[in-house]
Amino acid sequence: MTQIVAHRGYSAAFSENTMTAFFEAEKAGADGIELDVQLTKDGEVVVIHDEKVDRTTSGSGFVKDFPYKELRKLNANKKGIKKEPIPALAEVLEWLKGNELICNIELKNGMFRYEGMEEKVIELIRRYELSDRIILSSFNHYSIVYCYRLAPEIETAPLYVEGIYMPWVYAQSIRAKGIHPKLAAAPDEIIQSALKNNIAVRPFTVNQEDEMRRLYQVNCTALITDDPVKALRIRKQAAKRP
Repeated sequence: MTQIVAHRGYSAAFSENTMTAFFEAEKAGADGIELDVQLTKDGEVVVIHDEKVDRTTSGSGFVKDFPYKELRKLNANKKGIKKEPIPALAEVLEWLKGNELICNIELKNGMFRYEGMEEKVIELIRRYELSDRIILSSFNHYSIVYCYRLAPEIETAPLYVEGIYMPWVYAQSIRAKGIHPKLAAAPDEIIQSALKNNIAVRPFTVNQEDEMRRLYQVNCTALITDDPVKALRIRKQAAKRP
């Protein structure tokens, strides 16, 4: 059965990459969550998508220029009334210990290298004993190869936007067990060939009903969506069809 992974949590209804968005994704029945990590000025691993805090919080400036304590003072809840801080990755992993969700951690190290980020993320995953439920992905493929070398027991998956020729061969060449293509780069024949070659496929970001149906039809490994409630509804309908 195709898994449903909530993109930045249940971000269609709640502020992205907040603990509330993650709690609500679990409550909705998602199989997993996707989140993004960066480093603060003093080297803490925090959960936020953009390199700047401007779009998703009450502050402005680059994540890398804030000490952790200052960053925590910002309000990351723009869709709700209650003030909510940017989560530390440790906080999310602590919560994951109490459920069965899978978690896709995207390393946001395309613009800034974030020296030592891979080591810190892996150290946290191991500390919370979650190696078998985490997938590490990045648009920076050097970074995920490095992750594989540091921790071959943790699954890696390259993120990409444009079509790659025989992406399952590429994935195998960098020891990745999955691929995370943009939806437009994941036609049926690519998904089917990747699955035949034991490479998991988790396209992003899947919000349209017809695209969800298509992915369920070909038994895609997972889909990454802003709206897990809609994805679950369509999955139930698809399961009833002969």
